[in-house]
Amino acid sequence: MADPMNVISVGTLAQVARGTLPENPIMQCVQIKPMASTQGQERYRVVWNDTTNFIQGMLAQQINHVAQENKLQKGSICRLTSYQANYVKDKHILIILDLDILDEYGQPEKLGTPVALEAPKPEVMDDVKPQPGNISGNGMYGNHQPAQGQQRSVAVRTNGASNGGSHGNIHPIEALSPYAHRWTIKARCTHKGEIKTWHNKNGEGKLFSVNFLDDSGEIRATGFNDAVDQWYEVLQEGSVYYVSSPCKVGLAKKQFSNLNNDYELTFERDTQIEKAEEQDGVPQVRYNFTSLADLQSVDKDSTIDCIGILKEVGEVSEIVGKTSSKPYSKRELTLVDNTNYNVRLTVWGKTAENFDAQPESVVAFKGLKVSDFGGRSLSLLSSGSMNIDPDIDEAYKLKGWYDASGRNEEFASHANTMSTAVATAGGDRNAYKTIAQVRDENLGMGEDTDWFSVKATIIYVKQDNFAYPACISDGCNKKVIEHEPGQWRCEKCDTSHPRADWRYIMSVNVSDHTGQMWLSCFNEVGQLIMGMDGNELHALQEAMEEKKLAEAFQEANCKTFVFKCKAKMDTFQDQQRVRYQVQYANPLNFQIESKKLADLIKVYSANETLFVQ
Repeated sequence: MADPMNVISVGTLAQVARGTLPENPIMQCVQIKPMASTQGQERYRVVWNDTTNFIQGMLAQQINHVAQENKLQKGSICRLTSYQANYVKDKHILIILDLDILDEYGQPEKLGTPVALEAPKPEVMDDVKPQPGNISGNGMYGNHQPAQGQQRSVAVRTNGASNGGSHGNIHPIEALSPYAHRWTIKARCTHKGEIKTWHNKNGEGKLFSVNFLDDSGEIRATGFNDAVDQWYEVLQEGSVYYVSSPCKVGLAKKQFSNLNNDYELTFERDTQIEKAEEQDGVPQVRYNFTSLADLQSVDKDSTIDCIGILKEVGEVSEIVGKTSSKPYSKRELTLVDNTNYNVRLTVWGKTAENFDAQPESVVAFKGLKVSDFGGRSLSLLSSGSMNIDPDIDEAYKLKGWYDASGRNEEFASHANTMSTAVATAGGDRNAYKTIAQVRDENLGMGEDTDWFSVKATIIYVKQDNFAYPACISDGCNKKVIEHEPGQWRCEKCDTSHPRADWRYIMSVNVSDHTGQMWLSCFNEVGQLIMGMDGNELHALQEAMEEKKLAEAFQEANCKTFVFKCKAKMDTFQDQQRVRYQVQYANPLNFQIESKKLADLIKVYSANETLFVQ
């Protein structure tokens, strides 16, 4: 293994203390641990070592995945490709915006004999403001008691050009806080809301809000009164702008925003906004999609992003608000996706009136509120946005699926719990069934496909032929044949690959209190059951690691899931049989399961005094 001492950027942290940021330094992670969460947002503290000094830091939210997926571990050698330095409570702090993990060096023990990075003398610090110490070093490697201190912002270093010429150093949105000053962000306007007015005993006024996005995160900005006249026509969705202080940074009002940021901006009289001619390094709208099948496990009133095929477009209608007595325009849409689910989605106001997307378009929505009306439904928030036929991978995959087979498929919906509890065989096609009901109702025996959900526990996983070698081309997944050592042939793609992707095709035996049944599972469900992908399990088989292989299958037993299945008659070796195929599986959501049981008890007229009011 390569010697990490040959690549570590010795002395980097001393340069940080002097106010300069070397480009792409290589350091060692000597500790990583989660911070106390803020409004449910995960953050991670990391201690870095350059063999001479160590420094505390934290990961920006957009790279949390390196910690969550255990890619970044204690001892890892990393190249910091984008980072910021701050000075907090007499300590230097690094905020890591992006990094490369150099796996070839492994995870060695602590390199060198690092000591804490000394703070600069007070006379060399400028632009100092007090701050509340929301980043503490408690429990960190090399921690010592900090004195009441101060904070100053230091330059941002990004791999590549990081400043806007006359705009000076560009700050990432992630680094903005009420204690940052003299900053400029370069960000894309991803959403501009309508101008709203208010009238109350204190007077009247108007406002509008926009969302800004850069590579580190998103933030909401609001302009009031004169700022509306000054900036509303200037700011356009999709364009990139330089926004510079003075501009107030305050705590976000979560009831008005769906963005994952603790802060928001308020335009001031002297706020500077300038359109950027070049758009390099600024991403388009960032989505975190939830599939329609997964809506059942999403809590009511949550805010999500969603993408699907527009199946139906309703007419514009009008309702009157109960509290405001004002009329509101609304339009109901039906969205489907490749999980074979549909959902009703409502858009409001001018969005409803001006909606012109054609059925079978792909539409991406950002900022949807999840409701439990009718099971599960969605509503586009005023701070949300939609994009018709977006230029993103998810849209092309959905369109390809719909053109190939989705247009002719049937779709399930998330029915509410009460209707599920009393559903009959001929009713809700997403009904929960016991294994005995599946057999007694002869599901799958007819000409049509029958759908059902079953809550069951795995008691055995068939261990032979659990995976097949698939083509590694994007979207193919067809079986390949090893026609010579190290060469796998795909007839569909008419090409050979140096390896195969082993994808699960499993048979599992499940049980509930009424009986047992065999279910057929594919790759995504297999990964959920086994806790690893098919390549890892196949590697154990190839290495003849029989003990580890047996342990992996043993670990899968006794896991309980809610399986969404379809039952269909097929023919095997001239014999007809019903095949129960799993479309997806979800771990138990105890909140949902408890509600189902409570509703079921009510159906059977249980004594309601049993429930605590």
